[in-house]
Amino acid sequence: MAADMGGGGLVQVLTLLGAAVVAVPLFRKLGLGSVLGYLAAGLAIGPFGLGLIRDDGTLLHVAELGVVMFLFVIGLEMRPSHLWGLRRQIFGLGSVQILVCGLLLTGVGRAFGFSLPVSFVSAMGFVLTSTAVVVQILGERGDIAQPAGQKVVSVLLFEDLMIVPLLLIVAFLAPAGAAPREAGEVFKSIGIAAGALAALIAAGLWLLNPLFRILARAQAREVMTAAALLVVLGAAVLMEKSHLSMAMGAFMAGVLLSESSFRHQLEADIEPFRGLLLGLFFLAVGLSLRLDVVLANWPLICAGVIAMMAVKGLCIYAVARVLRSSRAEALDRAILMAQGGEFAFVLYQAANQGQVINDQVNANMTAIIVLSMVLTPLVVLLHARLARKPRPSLDGVEPAQDLKGCALIVGFGRVGQIASQGLLASGAEISIIDHDPEVIRNAEKYGFKVYYGDGARGDVLRAAGLEHMRAILVCVDDKDAATRIVENVHDISPQTKVLVRAWDREHAVALVKQDADYVVRETFESAMLLGREAVRALGASDPEADAYMQEVRRRDAERFALETTGGIFAGRDLILGNMAKKQP
Repeated sequence: MAADMGGGGLVQVLTLLGAAVVAVPLFRKLGLGSVLGYLAAGLAIGPFGLGLIRDDGTLLHVAELGVVMFLFVIGLEMRPSHLWGLRRQIFGLGSVQILVCGLLLTGVGRAFGFSLPVSFVSAMGFVLTSTAVVVQILGERGDIAQPAGQKVVSVLLFEDLMIVPLLLIVAFLAPAGAAPREAGEVFKSIGIAAGALAALIAAGLWLLNPLFRILARAQAREVMTAAALLVVLGAAVLMEKSHLSMAMGAFMAGVLLSESSFRHQLEADIEPFRGLLLGLFFLAVGLSLRLDVVLANWPLICAGVIAMMAVKGLCIYAVARVLRSSRAEALDRAILMAQGGEFAFVLYQAANQGQVINDQVNANMTAIIVLSMVLTPLVVLLHARLARKPRPSLDGVEPAQDLKGCALIVGFGRVGQIASQGLLASGAEISIIDHDPEVIRNAEKYGFKVYYGDGARGDVLRAAGLEHMRAILVCVDDKDAATRIVENVHDISPQTKVLVRAWDREHAVALVKQDADYVVRETFESAMLLGREAVRALGASDPEADAYMQEVRRRDAERFALETTGGIFAGRDLILGNMAKKQP
């Protein structure tokens, strides 16, 4: 029997892994994101899909450890001083958003005909945004460290803290037959929670760093990994036993270790577990979607999802605008946070046990929460594709018009800045254009006058005075744009010498075929210098290293010539290898 159970458990693990391996790459390939891939995979193998796995909620509870570890990693990136700087966003923005959203969502419940206690509990469960969904999307976009992402994380942290008072309110709302908790018991719970927080802070300040120093001296990597898991899971369990949020406990442990010299080691040790368990969480959410409940009550559930997501999104947008966020940032935050979250399951279960809501309401609201989590990645994707990108501010930026000089530089990034130095040293008068206003403003701080213009447009090149330029340096970080510039230059001013930065070998061949006068592959010279130093490090003398690298250049030039038409390389160009010079 034990063997059968073990085999069955292993089959379930293989099923979960197989579903994730198939669905996630497919959804990412389609541009739908990994979150939606995990959710779809869970739904496909669940009881209402292929029926391969039937979960009673245990999997979802275990998978919440993925959220816990994610918040621990975020905590490692937030030093206490930085967290203190976010206090207004955490408590100010968070409290206003929760208050307004809770009030209006309670009104939605009343409009659907539910009593005030049921409407309030349902609303506050929906107010608690899904930390897993939002943080995963922010992580995929690379926005967690950005100011807008920090505001979202701040609100999520405050919402995690709100689960404690909400559970207390649910206890007080319990009807007389449900044996409500006495005041002394409530205050005892508050005292236990405060004591647990104090113990965690004390351990973080005085115990964790000495512990990791001792383990580091043992030089046992697996013990360091075990210690990292012990810290994360220990903090999470301590908070859970104290009726607080597991995720909040892990986050605080991360913050307390953010100043530690072991921070990067801890993050590396936790990362594999975090990613796997977070994916398992989304799989479990997909598994938990009860389509029988949705089908039996589809008018109410569909209307509830639309109404609650719309009202919550509008509330978040309005609060963000009132607190002076930009229109684009407010809209993005509203779309990201318009769903319910995993802590709603805890709240609804407690309310159901306390007879504040019945089984039917619990099942319906759970389905609404899960559907809102499933819909969020789709809404985010739709917004990303349909929303207009904000136009950059052109304040203090001059357009390119009748520029003077003998050389024009298009693109003033890393390459353009360095390439300009030789011309300036020679005393040449140059003009510079770039299409990024931020680059233009930054260059002005260092004494460079850069004009605004898209060099890929022929009319901009004419307005910039290309006909009077003896040379143009194309330093843009865009293959297609560089090729269009070369084409436009030959149409507008054939006598102007064209020197181009090539993205790679294939791009260099294409530019040579467009009759560019000089083409430089952007990584070739740095790679050649690195190779020369590597040869010297292995014992070669300077003349020997130079001879080896000259042979590499010759072979590369010969291969390059075979890829272009006409065999344009000869003499000096065969030695340089990474440059092409148009023959007169």
